[in-house]
Amino acid sequence: MVAALPKNLDEDGFYGIRLESIGGLGAHVAGQLLAEVGVLRLGLNGSHFSSYGSEKKGTPVKSYIRFCSPDQIVRSNSPIDRPHLIAVFHEALIGREKVAVGLRADGVIIVNSVASPREMKERLGLPGGTIGVVDALGIAVAESSRPNMAMLGAVTRVAAFIDLEVVKATISETFGRHYPHLLEGNLRAFQRGHDELRLETFPLEGEWATGVARPQPAYGYLNAPWGGMVINPGNSATKDLSASRQGFLPGLDMEKCVHCGLCDIVCPDYCFVWETYTKEDGKSGVRLVGIDYRYCKGCLKCIEACPTDALVEMRETEGYADAHRVVLFPHLAQGR
Repeated sequence: MVAALPKNLDEDGFYGIRLESIGGLGAHVAGQLLAEVGVLRLGLNGSHFSSYGSEKKGTPVKSYIRFCSPDQIVRSNSPIDRPHLIAVFHEALIGREKVAVGLRADGVIIVNSVASPREMKERLGLPGGTIGVVDALGIAVAESSRPNMAMLGAVTRVAAFIDLEVVKATISETFGRHYPHLLEGNLRAFQRGHDELRLETFPLEGEWATGVARPQPAYGYLNAPWGGMVINPGNSATKDLSASRQGFLPGLDMEKCVHCGLCDIVCPDYCFVWETYTKEDGKSGVRLVGIDYRYCKGCLKCIEACPTDALVEMRETEGYADAHRVVLFPHLAQGR
């Protein structure tokens, strides 16, 4: 039996899915599972590939899945620039990446978030359309899984031609063979993502203009600097690493802090802010005053090093980092 694709295929006869994520959240694996289900189990033709830079946690990842009828040959290996479905695995990407670019007017975008669909519509800047939200991170924490399973469940609910039970069987086969101790948690996370997705369709207010997802290189033969000069060198002092956090950050309890400096020793990104002060005996000392969360990528190494439990793992909530940030470079923070 071949799955029945929806009628709103693109001009090339494809149904396109794009997963927007960062390394470590499992978008590549989710894309692989979707492609396996569609091609090997539901009788469709299709393809999958992912695009990413340095292969490490926290870096942007895009995963593309195409499906078409079994009598059509897949000849395209290009990124999907007009997707029917976009799933955003990390809401911090909004504003830093153009996650909604290319979305069709009759498409759906899903975001891993605790916000409402209406709030997400405003954050995405969309004039309408169908928007879904699911707390994939919360589900992952509760079920000892990863956000990709909950997001996969949400995607399966929107792409109704992908049979829910077939996806479950594929998950069972994959994890049962390699990670049997994780199988039940992943299945529960998948089902909860499917069931707890909140979808809402908004009337179109204005022109639908999400553009086309065809990024161009920054430089070409017409505008490349002479002599291969690097005119924008990498500089960690101006780099915002907050978008690479996977939903958790270190919370600091100053009453428990003994200013030992172990956190600063293990921190790879210079997040901790210190000040010099004069002690009661007249000697100078150094003490911790806080964390600049702009540079914190959520590796949580500082928590492991802290001997007094002054640093604790926290699930990041909207606005917490900004409210508790102590600026490391005040002269760079002006105007932001």
